[in-house]
Amino acid sequence: MLDRVAVGSIPRKHHIAHRSEAGALRYEQCLTRQGFDGPYTIAYHEGRPHEHRAAPAAHGFTLPVAAPPRPLAKRHYLSQELPQRGGPAIDCRVPLLFNEDVVIGLAQPDAADPVYFANADADELFFIFRGGGLLRTMLGDLRFEQDEYVVIPKGLFYRFLPDAAPQRWLSIEAADVHLPRQWRNEVGQLRMDAPYSHRDFRRPAFAGPLDEGIRALVVKRGGAFHGFTCPRSPLDVVGWDGTVYPFVFPILNFQARVGLVHLPPDWHGTFAARGALICSFVPRPVDFHPEAIPCPYPHASVDCDELLFYCRGNFTSRRGVGPGSISHHPAGIPHGPHPGAYEASLGGRETSELAVMLDTTRPLAATPAALAVEDPGYQDSFIAGA
Repeated sequence: MLDRVAVGSIPRKHHIAHRSEAGALRYEQCLTRQGFDGPYTIAYHEGRPHEHRAAPAAHGFTLPVAAPPRPLAKRHYLSQELPQRGGPAIDCRVPLLFNEDVVIGLAQPDAADPVYFANADADELFFIFRGGGLLRTMLGDLRFEQDEYVVIPKGLFYRFLPDAAPQRWLSIEAADVHLPRQWRNEVGQLRMDAPYSHRDFRRPAFAGPLDEGIRALVVKRGGAFHGFTCPRSPLDVVGWDGTVYPFVFPILNFQARVGLVHLPPDWHGTFAARGALICSFVPRPVDFHPEAIPCPYPHASVDCDELLFYCRGNFTSRRGVGPGSISHHPAGIPHGPHPGAYEASLGGRETSELAVMLDTTRPLAATPAALAVEDPGYQDSFIAGA
């Protein structure tokens, strides 16, 4: 989904016999998108990759359930106050906001995944707010650090091995996570005026077959977790070729645009998905018209809910938010900067903010976990003098 990668031992043509030096036949596995019409990867296994026996699913994270309906209001959730829920990443995700297209939550893993997991419902995107570690797949290992996005395609088995340092990850399940198509030219290459280049992304480091002794698999499909066992390691891949694979993108590699006057969020678009746009706000100069108002203008995006995950820096348009805060401004009522922020931004030359934003076309519902860390005074904080 970035570009084609070919590593390890692969035959000269698709779907022909590929043998080891000793003559053993390798087995293809095609990981496809959009049936057989979209991007795909072909991996070559030492053994049959589809020999799975059904077993109980002993692992799986919390699935989203909506809290009772509430009045329309601007919301602020203090995710930094969520109770520590450790364990492996497959078990410790806490959903906070969701709709039919996306699930947004937080994970604080402190142990390696004991099984291989594949999400067959959605692609997955993690923003590493704190910590780092290793993503292990049949396509190779992928190292990730703080301030980086990790993108995992739907249906790929993987295992997280977090570092010993404290972890805090923003997790997003979404359908069809991809780079916005306006950043590509007609042959699929990232345009020279795109906010990133192919060089800004990290792809898996492939080293050949690996056996960790793990034979348990968990698949999420239809909003439920399904268990399987396999007779051999699913990482027995000798080579692969294709465009479907996980990757890492450091948020500070995003090349922010600056305009004569304030640019809309679309210019910060980093990833797109069905019903959602994911944006990166990074430190940058601000608008350079002598009378520009750098602070975001009040607006009523009646077709989108807006969610902001604040990482660090000076959030000039908001007060009372800090690292780990999540603001949710639903469609239907105008929102904008806190009192005084609009005026105080005049003459500003730069911003140090670092944040991840989602615009969603369907309304976001909150879970009970989100309500437990909600800031009750946020709606009235926009009233001057309140």
